[in-house]
Amino acid sequence: MNCLAHGALKNPGFPEPLIPINFNLSPSFSCILRWKKYLSPVHFRKCSAHSGLGCGENALNSSDRRRTIISASSSIENGNAAESRVSALVIGGGGREHALCYALQRSPSCDAVFCAPGNAGISSSGSATCLPDLNISDSSAVVSFCRDWGIGLVIIGPEAPLVAGLANDLVGAGIPTFGPSAEAAALEGSKDFMKKLCDKYDIPTAKYRTFTEAMAAKSYIEAQGVPIVVKADGLAAGKGVVVAETLEQAFEAVDSMLLGGAFGVAGSRVIVEEFLEGEEVSFFALVDGKDAVPLESAQDHKRVGDGDTGPNTGGMGAYSPAPILTPELQSLVMESIILPTVKGMAAEGCKFIGVLFAGLMIEKKTGLPKLLEYNVRFGDPECQVLMVRLESDLAQVLLAACRGDLGSVDLKWAHGSAMVVVMASRGYPGTYKKGTVIKNLDEAEQLSPLVKVFHAGTALDPDGNFVAAGGRVLGLTAKGDTLEVARDRAYDAVGVINWPDGFFRQDIGWRALKRHVTPN
Repeated sequence: MNCLAHGALKNPGFPEPLIPINFNLSPSFSCILRWKKYLSPVHFRKCSAHSGLGCGENALNSSDRRRTIISASSSIENGNAAESRVSALVIGGGGREHALCYALQRSPSCDAVFCAPGNAGISSSGSATCLPDLNISDSSAVVSFCRDWGIGLVIIGPEAPLVAGLANDLVGAGIPTFGPSAEAAALEGSKDFMKKLCDKYDIPTAKYRTFTEAMAAKSYIEAQGVPIVVKADGLAAGKGVVVAETLEQAFEAVDSMLLGGAFGVAGSRVIVEEFLEGEEVSFFALVDGKDAVPLESAQDHKRVGDGDTGPNTGGMGAYSPAPILTPELQSLVMESIILPTVKGMAAEGCKFIGVLFAGLMIEKKTGLPKLLEYNVRFGDPECQVLMVRLESDLAQVLLAACRGDLGSVDLKWAHGSAMVVVMASRGYPGTYKKGTVIKNLDEAEQLSPLVKVFHAGTALDPDGNFVAAGGRVLGLTAKGDTLEVARDRAYDAVGVINWPDGFFRQDIGWRALKRHVTPN
């Protein structure tokens, strides 16, 4: 289990800022490249008239920009990390990344937000300047962009670039990066790795065995009985888990992974796991290599259909906070699962820096938490409800994690609840049609300032219409003083969307709402 350490972070060298000529910035990457020889836009403050770089006729004049550049450079040169201005690059292009860009755009210390590759909704909303031509699979290209544009913080959203080692290369280039090394990302990249870590450091999890041969896996399943869980060892986009109710279902899952290549290399090894009865919940903690700070709780809805029926998906909705995670349970999760993982990873030479997303089962028979799996990034759609509730400066919080200074962080959260309802392409998680037109997105957001539409899989057609470009397409997110109010706002927004080829679950939050008791 030995692996390389994440490595120490260094402050990147900021380019000498040039006084820019007076022109209006465009949020397009092509315009950025066109004007690159004149300025370093990382130093621009966002104007109040616009939520992104494209400030139009309200853009700051040259004297304003000059004062901003001097102020930003002074704080950086003086080493005042808590007050320094920063520009951020978010890697990814889904709903999670849209939510991260939205939170960073609201961060008082964040001057500019870029997203690579981003998506049509992120760009159109002004949450970030999207970089569709920046190849995030090419570490050297990402490093060059960060150096050229003085990026002071990179947040890696999806799991694939983490497992591929993008964080290693960025950290090696001295660029503060929130996200684990490839070695530490094995917590998600290999369920076998995670299970062995649990065994070694006494982290509570389901009983399991790992197999590469179908016959051996089937013999074990037959001996254990059903229900039982079959998982692909590697990354499978949230679809590599089968909860088998019958032996036939379990055998079919084994055959499809080990013999049929359903998930490619990710399914060349399978974990057969004890079925745990209880309630699933998501637990997130920011980690700086030695310390961890819990985020607010959230609960996802993995099954595609109402009443938690049908196949697993990447997530059809979520809400925060999750009442099942009482303060006592949260403390227990930190003490028995999160902190032993952080210490165990450090002891294995895989110091973890990033967010630990623990999928937990609160067992029905004991009421105690067990670890189902780890993700090494913010959940999607849980990130959406967390980011709309977060009131702290996200840029500074994540920089503190990069510096190994989370002990000084005190997170602030909005009162009340938040809910996100995912709208997906009809047929998901199976075969679905792309390119279907979606209307009334602006009208949905205009229902309330507490409603936000996050784009997970959209594009623009030649006529400028938003169209579906993926399975999970939209995340209609709303806040409220209570979960009931947040739910009503979210579903009201869903009702405004005109998308005949989309569908959604109608019961997001049902567990918490069933548990809710109105106070006297």
